[in-house]
Amino acid sequence: MELRHLRCFLAVAEELHFARAAERLHIEQSPLSRTIKELEEDLGEQLFVRTSRRTRLTRAGKLFLEHVPRVFTTLEQARDSVKAAANGFHGQLRIALSDGVTPSRLPALLAQCRQEEPEVEIRLFEVSLSQQLKGLQDDLYDVGFAQSDEVGEGIVVEAVWSDPIMVAVPARHPLLTHKCIPLEDVLRYPLVLCDPQVCEGPARQIERVLRRVEQEPLIAERVSSCDLMMALVSAGFALGLAGAPHIASSRESGVVARPLAGRSPLLTTYLLHREAETSEVLSRFVERVHAIASPDTMRPVRPPDPDPEAEVEL
Repeated sequence: MELRHLRCFLAVAEELHFARAAERLHIEQSPLSRTIKELEEDLGEQLFVRTSRRTRLTRAGKLFLEHVPRVFTTLEQARDSVKAAANGFHGQLRIALSDGVTPSRLPALLAQCRQEEPEVEIRLFEVSLSQQLKGLQDDLYDVGFAQSDEVGEGIVVEAVWSDPIMVAVPARHPLLTHKCIPLEDVLRYPLVLCDPQVCEGPARQIERVLRRVEQEPLIAERVSSCDLMMALVSAGFALGLAGAPHIASSRESGVVARPLAGRSPLLTTYLLHREAETSEVLSRFVERVHAIASPDTMRPVRPPDPDPEAEVEL
């Protein structure tokens, strides 16, 4: 088995069309078919079912597809490590970010890392939660941030900071008469929420908030990014629920942030890494995370008391 076999398999598995895969690889369709046949003979399993109308993966092909991309990720990281060494770096820290996380303390954390250990190269990877968990297990990442604590065995998970969940409200909306909006009132209007397939962690946390009252939410849309959520809110399409930093960082005009009435629900960010013995570089990074998170971990960030005379437009 050679890398060319894996490249051809990956192209066909992603395109599910031999002609398009051949065009993507800049080769003819016949050599592509031969390469796939060689790979299937080497593995002793059929990877694709091919008819005149469609191409689909077999069960063996689906299982093989779970592993092949990690081969190329490992090779890419090996190349990057060589380049980093050539550029004077003496170590590397691979940080995965999932769940649409933009940790509110991440900029200060990375700045501190660069200041204290400039010889360590820091690489960031935006991946799904499932990819992060697999990557941590397979040593593709050293550490990660996510907004889910359901990580399975072999992964250490620590709550490191929390931000208030707030309501994103269109300007001139009737609910803006409230400085703190009761959840029951929020649920009287359509909501735009994060897609659990993309942002699994925050979707779970917000779902727990919605279950506080016995009232079925009207979900108008599920979106893959906070930017799209804020665009829909700004257009008056629906209300949004998101972490305060995400709403504050929105570039959309006409979006007003309001806290929920009562005890403010929190969106928690977690630090993830393997249970196995950690490197000195990773240990120092985890110490910095704890230092930046404290004392906020004990006293989560909450929205300031609203000024009754002020209208906060984001």
